[in-house]
Amino acid sequence: MAGLLRGATRILASWRSYCTKGQREQIGEDFVKALKAVVGEPNVSTAAAVLDQHGHDESMHRCSPPDAVVWPQNVKQVSQLAALCYDHGIPIIPFGTGTGLEGGVNAIKGGICFNLTHMDRVLDLNVDDFSVTVEPGVTRKALNSYLRDTGLWFPVDPGADASLCGMAATGASGTNAVRYGTMVENVINLEVVLANGQILHTSGQGRRFRKSSAGYNLTGLFVGSEGTLGLITTATLRLHGIPEATVAAVCAFPSIQAAVDSTVLIIQSGVPVARIEFLDDITMDACNKYSGLTSAVAPTLFLEFHGSQRGLEEQLQRTEEITRQNGSSHFSWSKEPEERSRLWTARHNAWYAILALRPGCKGYSTDVCVPISRLPEIMVQAKKDLKASGLTGAILGHVGDGNFHCILVFDSEDADEYRRVKEFGKQLGRNALAMNGTCTGEHGIGMGKRQLLKEEVGPVGIETMRQIKSILDPKNLMNPGKVL
Repeated sequence: MAGLLRGATRILASWRSYCTKGQREQIGEDFVKALKAVVGEPNVSTAAAVLDQHGHDESMHRCSPPDAVVWPQNVKQVSQLAALCYDHGIPIIPFGTGTGLEGGVNAIKGGICFNLTHMDRVLDLNVDDFSVTVEPGVTRKALNSYLRDTGLWFPVDPGADASLCGMAATGASGTNAVRYGTMVENVINLEVVLANGQILHTSGQGRRFRKSSAGYNLTGLFVGSEGTLGLITTATLRLHGIPEATVAAVCAFPSIQAAVDSTVLIIQSGVPVARIEFLDDITMDACNKYSGLTSAVAPTLFLEFHGSQRGLEEQLQRTEEITRQNGSSHFSWSKEPEERSRLWTARHNAWYAILALRPGCKGYSTDVCVPISRLPEIMVQAKKDLKASGLTGAILGHVGDGNFHCILVFDSEDADEYRRVKEFGKQLGRNALAMNGTCTGEHGIGMGKRQLLKEEVGPVGIETMRQIKSILDPKNLMNPGKVL
């Protein structure tokens, strides 16, 4: 293999002259041969259909295909491929399941897409230590299936069956974050291939401690870095015990204000709710039609409680009292797994249910997070702004931690409608910043929120990020054009 690599490097000696600074870089046939020398011919593709498939996620951003796609089988190959790209100035774009919502996989400067799905092993399960180490191709559903008989589970749930390393890269969150935290709180250690091919273990190789005060938090640096600092090739994750009992509840409200006021009171009263999701009347109508629900078409909360049988009774009683004080009707609950599954499946399919309101159109999911005390104000304002915009859209979100979304459905070929969608998203982000919140609670910055990030962290924050990026990726090859 080493001989093949040296030969490939010699073949590529004259390739640099074909790259023009400031233009989208193109790879030549010799570079493709060099990639094949590392991973084998079946694991490299330059077919147009494959490139297009890897040039976009589920966001509104138009497809930007890479110049080639590679499927490494192990971290050694990832390291060799990265070193090859680094030596010849070729951009590197990581790809997991493609479920992102901010254009994180779009190859806007060309380059090589690293599809990491063939690295799909659960490497090290430590039941007694409540931890597991996984490769990038392992998805959250696959992990929980693997854990089924252990009494443990991984609760971070963004809805889509995303890859766990991809979730770490985007700092994902989801419906269970109010109780179990986001990826930030649940990643213990990462193995990362840096731009030049070096392999970094952010907490030290093989370490899986519960806490540490040892130097800079390198793990936290890479969680949410969106592939701009390195390629995550394994993640060691914190696991949790499966609760003794689970109850799901649904309650409708006369207004958004009443529903969100209830959310704030439930959290402030100390009820240890596991999930608390808000769906407005448009979302509920769409879910009724798409998922076969028969719920009231009104602002609604979906809730879930985890704990002992006695503890759940107290949680339900207190929650029902709070919701009724805010005008709730139809408060109902169920312990039956089938009913709970039907409810949460409908919630996870809300994206597709809302897209079905305008078949053939594109969707865009906004994503902001504010202090929970400001949640009623911003959500009521968002509903007013949505109506004023004339756009088709709905409001929903993980309101237990102040995070919510507007899903907008629009004709991507209608320039005016596309402009109004972008303007609405920017204004919502700025409203969140004005309320001491963030422009993204879980989707990340990607391509579309770079200006909002500048406004959020300020010039010193941006310059500090640029300095970190320049040290770890001096040639700006790691997922260029994202975040900064």
